[in-house]
Amino acid sequence: MALTKDQLIADIAEAIDAPKNTARNALEQLGQIVADQLENGSEITLPGIGKLKITERPARTGRNPSTGAAIEIAAKKVVKFVPAKVLTDAVNK
Repeated sequence: MALTKDQLIADIAEAIDAPKNTARNALEQLGQIVADQLENGSEITLPGIGKLKITERPARTGRNPSTGAAIEIAAKKVVKFVPAKVLTDAVNK
């Protein structure tokens, strides 16, 4: 089962002994900061979690699954997540 935003906020609030409103504001600000930094081309390192960075995906030819016709897929930027070694080790205990 996936952790919902409300569950994450409740867990953060309990862990730092703060009101849920404070945890909600901090989480929303973190999301905004990450989005702004990635938009400007910077990498984001979240200690103990991993690194977020922008990579370029080149234009390519794909297939329409319904008709099988060839279509051109435009180049775009995508967010890539590289997990930290600490996180990988914790998951593979």
